[in-house]
Parts: sequence; structure tokens; C-alpha cells
Amino acid sequence: MQWHLATYITPTTFTSMIHNLKTTLKRAFTVSITCLLLSHITLAQSVRFRQIDSLHMIEVYVGGRFFTAYLYGGGTLKKPVLFPLTTSAGDTVTRGYPLATQPGERVDHPHHYGLWFNHGDVNGIDFWNNSDAIPAARRDHYGAILHRNVAVMQDGDPGVLSVEKDWVMPSGDTILHERTVYSFSGSEHLRQIDHFTTLTATGQEVMFQDSKEGMFALRVARSLEQPSDEPVLLTDSTLQPAAKKRIDRAGVTGLYLNSEGAEGDAVWGKHARWVKLSGILHGDRVAVVILDHPDNPNHPPHWMARGYGLFGVNPFGSQVYSEGQETLNFTLQPGESVSFRHRVMIFDGTDPDKAYLEACFQEFCR
Repeated sequence: MQWHLATYITPTTFTSMIHNLKTTLKRAFTVSITCLLLSHITLAQSVRFRQIDSLHMIEVYVGGRFFTAYLYGGGTLKKPVLFPLTTSAGDTVTRGYPLATQPGERVDHPHHYGLWFNHGDVNGIDFWNNSDAIPAARRDHYGAILHRNVAVMQDGDPGVLSVEKDWVMPSGDTILHERTVYSFSGSEHLRQIDHFTTLTATGQEVMFQDSKEGMFALRVARSLEQPSDEPVLLTDSTLQPAAKKRIDRAGVTGLYLNSEGAEGDAVWGKHARWVKLSGILHGDRVAVVILDHPDNPNHPPHWMARGYGLFGVNPFGSQVYSEGQETLNFTLQPGESVSFRHRVMIFDGTDPDKAYLEACFQEFCR
């Protein structure tokens, strides 16, 4: 028997078959590329810690190269931080000011340094904005987070650092006890931090008042800010603020993208599961990504992703971001706890697309 294709497949059916084939091949290609990229992440490098008590720091090395340091006391610090953060190529993605000022940096917000976790209104006290720049007459409005103890410091893959901290009111009373576990890992073109924090109310009720200033954030280097025509005050070659503001877009290359597809300034204040900031740093393509775990309060949260380089996720800030449509005041009774889990991924030599970051998010959720 002789078969005639045209007899059994109409043009409409044939077009549908071709469309389905293209869709299947596209999905297969996306899955294959995603699996390839995820397998690349698994080529992990060992992590090693080096504690220097005299400098109040614990250095973190991945694959034998410096990645970051946990700074926990002395100087201008009003909270422990990870500073600086570097790519696997050794380039610094965080702003230096005020701890290690570099030429051509902004000199605003002296409380923005490294990667940190705090909030702007805890029982009426500001833990976010505290710094040495606060006048003495105003310091009773600001709280500090004090490092108390290193519970675990374990080299390996991943490297694990568990620390204990206290949130201390101006009166000297501890209002919250914090336990944070940092899990550090990396591969040839990736550095990663899993940040798991548990806060426990001590002897009184604790309210995290709805505030735009919080909660898990970093301040990025000038190159990763978003380009702007606004005049800015930058440091000169002597590391001092220049005489006047100027418009300077040279080398400023950052661009935000969130899980919902918003880009640029549109990311600020929006709900999202993750946000990426990508750009060019010393001629190399880099991307910094923060993932918010589904078990966190108020997931998906609002994001404090500012063009000038503040990159943060804020589960306890809703009113300003939503223009008054939402409000969230979160309360802990004495002895109650709340936990937060985030992942920071720092890529160099690549700019991961939305599909790849979705796969990363799903892996983080497992």
C-alpha cells in the first residue's frame, strides 16, 4: 500500500506538529544547558578559615584564594559584617568606604559596608543607621549588634562558621540573641554564601516596626552601581571627598533584574523571590545574586535595590515600598524565635540568565 502524507496530515495539523517539535527541542535545550551549568557549580573548592584575634577578624579562603572576612569588633563597626566580598578572580564587589576607602567611591551612608543583617526599628531603636558619624547627642536612639562567640569554625566543602551575637539597646540591655550560620563554598567562577540567622527575644516583647531600612544587605562597588545623570560626590586620588559633586558615568555598569522580570529602577520595593545585579568589574562580567528562601517571613519580600549601590532584601518593610497598601509589624514574645535563610551567589566571567537563576532558586529550596 502506498501512503500519501498529504492525505492524512492537514496543513493545520502539520503546522501544529512543527510548533510542538520546536517547543520540545527548546525545552530540552534549556534543561540541558541548566543541568550543565548546575553541574559546573558542583566542581567545588575547599574552604579554609584563618582567625586573627588581634584584628577581630576571621578570613575565609576558597580554593586557596581570599574570599571574604568576618569582621567582629573594634573601630567603626556597630555590627559584625562580611567584608570585603570578592569574586573567584579576586575582584572586590563591595564598596570600600568607610573601612578601606578607594578612589572614585561615593562617601554617603557610612553605615553601609560589606554584607550585614539588621533592622531600622526594633522597639523604637535604630540598628540600621548606627555608625561613628552619629552625633553624641543622638546616640541613645541607636542600637548595636555585638559579637559574643564563635560556636563552630569548620574547614571543608562547604566551610561552616557559626557565631553568636547580641542586639544591644542604648541602655546596655540585650533585646535579641542572634545565632548565624555562614556556609561558604565556591567553584572556578562562583563564590557562594548561605546565611542562616535565628533571632530570639530575650526578656521582653520585641517588635520589628515596619521600616524600609532592613534587613539583609550589601553595598556594592562603584562599577556595579546603575548609571545615573545625578551629580555625585566621589573620593579623589587622595581618598578624600572631592571639592564638589559631578556627573560621572565612567565605568558604572550595573543593572538589576528580579525573578518577576522587572529591571533597573523598577526592581526597588517590588516583591520577588530573587534579585540579580550584574555589570562589568575590571573588564570582567560579574553578577551578584541574592535568593530569599520560601520559609522566610513575608516571602516573597520587598527589595531595597537602589541604583546607588545598596542591594538588600527586607521582609519587615512593606508600607513605604507599597505606598501604604501594605503594613507589616512583626512581634516576638519573650523566648520566641524567628529564622531567615538567604543565599548570595557571586559569579564572574558570566551573567546567568533568568532560567538559570530559577534553577538555582529551586535547588536552594530543596
